[in-house]
Amino acid sequence: MIGQDGGVPIPPLRRAPVQRRSAERLGRILDACAELLDETGYEDLSTRAVAERAGVPIGSVYRFFSNKRAMAEALAHRNLDQYAARVTERLAKPGTDGGGWREAMDVVVDEYLAMKRGAPGFALVEFGMPVPVTAPPEQPNHLVADRLRGLLGERLGLEESGEAGERVRVAFLLAVETADALLRLAFRVHPEGDPVIVAETKELLRSYLAGVLD
Repeated sequence: MIGQDGGVPIPPLRRAPVQRRSAERLGRILDACAELLDETGYEDLSTRAVAERAGVPIGSVYRFFSNKRAMAEALAHRNLDQYAARVTERLAKPGTDGGGWREAMDVVVDEYLAMKRGAPGFALVEFGMPVPVTAPPEQPNHLVADRLRGLLGERLGLEESGEAGERVRVAFLLAVETADALLRLAFRVHPEGDPVIVAETKELLRSYLAGVLD
């Protein structure tokens, strides 16, 4: 299943929804999973509780997912799709096309903060599994960096190939890894994200990326 902008695929479902009704049922299951993650945490999450919250038979959950881990993985990928859509929508608004890459990076940070503060289940799952996994095939921050680079490539005129393209790829990955660590700190210091740390994170990103994107 491909993301909204043709990017990162959601992990294979046991059965991909074909009809609209089936897709809506899958959406309700993931919504219920997100709500219960906020209420109970991952360890106490169960497929039966998700089915009850979503108002669907337990068999409907197992039609899509083999276990709760598969649900959480699908929710993480849906979060990434929704995040990418939010960034794209913000950057498409009138008045946001003159600020260059610095304004775009502020949007990237601000939309992450908005989801962190308000999207159900996001505080725990974000873009990856909420628990350690053995040798994961994909690292969430790599997915985020690649998705953002794809979204912003044409807008910012980023190099896509050769040595310059590789430098941009590494720069986006380091920027995402750095922002991830600092914004986690911001939310440990304050439940809404410490504003001073958020502001310093933006300044650090501008200083680092200037050497690559200016």
